[in-house]
Amino acid sequence: GRARANHSEPWGRDGRGGEEEEEEGWHQLYPGHIPTSLLQKALLAAGSAVMALYDPYRHDMVAVLGETTGCLALPNLRDKMKNHPEGYHILQERPRIRLSTLDMARLQGLPDGSLGREYVRFLEDNKVSPDTRMPPKFVDDEELAYVIQRYREVHDLMHTLLGMPTNMLGEVVVKWFEAVQTGLPMCVLGAAFGPVRLSTRKLQVLATELVPWAIRSGLNASCVLNVYYEQRWEQPVESLREELGIFPPP
Repeated sequence: GRARANHSEPWGRDGRGGEEEEEEGWHQLYPGHIPTSLLQKALLAAGSAVMALYDPYRHDMVAVLGETTGCLALPNLRDKMKNHPEGYHILQERPRIRLSTLDMARLQGLPDGSLGREYVRFLEDNKVSPDTRMPPKFVDDEELAYVIQRYREVHDLMHTLLGMPTNMLGEVVVKWFEAVQTGLPMCVLGAAFGPVRLSTRKLQVLATELVPWAIRSGLNASCVLNVYYEQRWEQPVESLREELGIFPPP
């Protein structure tokens, strides 16, 4: 399966995307894109699903699964962004959330309770970095590739807004919220099968409190990809939750 010729600007508009590579007459849709047939995508989806279920912390396999199974959900998310003023602005400017684009000293100096300060606190407390989010490879549309990249880069902000840590319980809760919000099969799979590794006590808390809250919040909230988070660092987390329609964490 060869990619169609594409002369548009790469989705990485911060200057770090690199030059389009040409091989045997075809152009990459975006830096790092690997053209695949439907059969290849199916095989990649099956293999990555097995590996992701075996080890949920294999972020590379989770990423491949999201790309190879998001053919219906990603266009829907893109359309939601295009039909929203702030989401449309994001699609036009293509911002990235990476250490190279974040002013960490400024965010650390923001008041407690603000989105920026709580986001940095989340990164520090859980020892995670936004730079660990893998770039897309198997999405055959450069705009949709940016949409899934944006989803990955705001994932830690979902943890921040939902007040969930990065342990298995917290990841499952966030996946339930994201499954309702995005419709991505990868999120649905993680929400459904993630709990098998939890203890009986945690399963009870998950089933009786956390999952009902995550589903209600996901259904009630407006699309979380339509928030230009980089322009809202000073906004209180509670204010943003209320604006989006996310209920306070139980």
